[in-house]
Amino acid sequence: MNSTSNLIEQVIEAWQNMQAKTPLVQCITNSVAANYTANVLLASGASPAMIDNPYEAESFTKISSALSINLGTPTSEQMQAMQISAKTAQLNNVPWVLDPVGYGPILAWRSQMTDELLQFKPSVIRGNASEISTLAGNQVQSKGVDSTLSSDQAYQQAFSLLTHASCIAISGESDYILSNEVDAVIQVNGGSPLQPKITATGCALGALIAAYSAVTTPTIA
Repeated sequence: MNSTSNLIEQVIEAWQNMQAKTPLVQCITNSVAANYTANVLLASGASPAMIDNPYEAESFTKISSALSINLGTPTSEQMQAMQISAKTAQLNNVPWVLDPVGYGPILAWRSQMTDELLQFKPSVIRGNASEISTLAGNQVQSKGVDSTLSSDQAYQQAFSLLTHASCIAISGESDYILSNEVDAVIQVNGGSPLQPKITATGCALGALIAAYSAVTTPTIA
């Protein structure tokens, strides 16, 4: 089991690696969050590339340090690119993060695509409490793409998802990290009630986790 001091040391090392390596992160993300996400990655020390054309997806994923897939505003072309890039990432050991935005019966098309993407074994699944709980097979009353559950409620329902990914990250007032790499649930406090008042923070977080997955383990990312 990792001690708190050991985790902090690994986080510091990951930050140092980010500055030294400038990982190239392919982002297939939504139209609302793309610009904000790119700026967050640049500020963190990563190099973002918003490549979501299915004809370019395979070749670009092969040279990427990490891949971030976000289903916020999916188009048919983006869906094709997601499948191609996720498969390519799995075959080429490129770490990738799946953000199942709005997962649930109301948005059935994207939810079906999310289910299909799970076969390519994402390094991390990142979502809010409602998304993660619903993805784990629970019935949750959602409010669009916003969460109606607390992360405290959701993390206990999310362990089954570790059969699909190395790590599950649930964001909220408290963040929870479930991982196949450690024998404990990691809780990170410090969320702000103002965060839901602006858009794209969760989407950018998913891409940031992808960037860090290129320089450290999924749990530390």
